[in-house]
Amino acid sequence: MAMCHSPPKPPSSEMAFAQTIILLFLTTLSAWAAGTESTFGCYESIISFGDSIADTGNLLRLKPANNQPDSARLPYGRTFFHRPTGRFSDGRLIIDFIAESLGLPLVQPYLGGADAAVTARSFDKGVNFAVAGATALDISFFEERGIYNPMTNVSLGTQLRWLKQFLATIPEGQNFLQRSLILMGEIGGNDYNYALEQGKSLQVTQSFGTAVVDSIGSTIQELIKLGAKTILVPGNFPIGCIPVFLTQFEKFSSKKDYDSTTGCINWLNKLSIYHNELLQKELTRVQKLHPHVHIIYADYYNATLRLYLSPTQFGFCKDTLRACCGAGGPYNFNDLVRCGNPGATCCNDPSIFTSWDGLHFTEAACRLIAQGLLQGPYTTPRFKDICPSIAISSPAAQVYEY
Repeated sequence: MAMCHSPPKPPSSEMAFAQTIILLFLTTLSAWAAGTESTFGCYESIISFGDSIADTGNLLRLKPANNQPDSARLPYGRTFFHRPTGRFSDGRLIIDFIAESLGLPLVQPYLGGADAAVTARSFDKGVNFAVAGATALDISFFEERGIYNPMTNVSLGTQLRWLKQFLATIPEGQNFLQRSLILMGEIGGNDYNYALEQGKSLQVTQSFGTAVVDSIGSTIQELIKLGAKTILVPGNFPIGCIPVFLTQFEKFSSKKDYDSTTGCINWLNKLSIYHNELLQKELTRVQKLHPHVHIIYADYYNATLRLYLSPTQFGFCKDTLRACCGAGGPYNFNDLVRCGNPGATCCNDPSIFTSWDGLHFTEAACRLIAQGLLQGPYTTPRFKDICPSIAISSPAAQVYEY
């Protein structure tokens, strides 16, 4: 098991009592806020698709007990939940902060829903179909090109089929969609990541862009037919700043390949920009076909890039390209010894790191990205113009045991 330095001391009896009182207060506040439309009022639930950026536990339930993902082990989940939940972070994800800010419970994973009556899990306030490792394109697309998905065979198409199966089990499924915020990912990043990780050239990898964006666009149109009224569609992150790729391409890069301010690899970031430009064009096209629907582009790229441009301004350490949890090297990432496995160690304070495990973000980074979307300039149109009552990191999130 990967260990973190300086584990927190157990709370004293007085502190434990105080924490209990605070928890009771937040639970009461949570129930009130989630059920009070006049306080937030924009959406009654969240429906999420995507990959590990949004997965709140589906891959954990897909994998057999003898082949659990890294996110099933500590130190994943150490910061907020104090245990692994299947999230690929030390704590909450972007989707969690969006839910909190809307006064909604944290969105529960769809898989394992059959035991809802036993575990008291309910999807009336939201359901999450995102699966870590998922791609926008079907697995056959990659198999035909000699690319292997090491995590799952789930694609965006699979998740859409799950949604349709779910809607068939509830009354007024169309109304449920109409009253929900649909979070479309992030999805599509893995379509490029797997190709790059397995040695495909930039030219080959970039050629997937049109097919990836077409898949996202057609899924959005299908959701609109089913009744969706508000869809938040994230673009890709600046992947040239991610330790996994900084490590992989370090030996093949020269000084001119790096941005002088951030230290990120320029050509990888340009690949993300290319995807995001294609995606925005597709969203504009679909919006014209459906003017009655809110299609919102979420600029994950620039909401994240600012953290690398001015790390200390946001409370991060200057060496922001290093992962908090890893097994050494310039970027603290070793593909053979990943976070959650023997040999990996974790930093004392994840809140001063942007990267959690070399591929995914810390809770601290997720919080800032979410705030940039909900309160800042990183959505088109502005999310706060569509939902003026949005709260900033409301403490009213309900945390279910699952």
